[in-house]
Amino acid sequence: MIPKITSAKYTEGYKLYLHFSDGSEGEVNLEPELTGEIFEPLKDLSFFKMFSVNHEIHTIVWPNGADFAPEFLREKLKIMA
Repeated sequence: MIPKITSAKYTEGYKLYLHFSDGSEGEVNLEPELTGEIFEPLKDLSFFKMFSVNHEIHTIVWPNGADFAPEFLREKLKIMA
């Protein structure tokens, strides 16, 4: 089953705290992933913070069309104790 992001909040730097529909949650550091033309604008921290959860595709998106697959984000999840 494809994981679905239900909510997300900014924590610090390029980190987001994500909640998934299966009950898993934790922090994801996206700084190492901000390469390539579509992700370059996200290096501007003020733009990075403009993310939202798209409930149609079940992942986080930015105004320039950038997004990460929810499966990728689930793999990168650092479970917070």
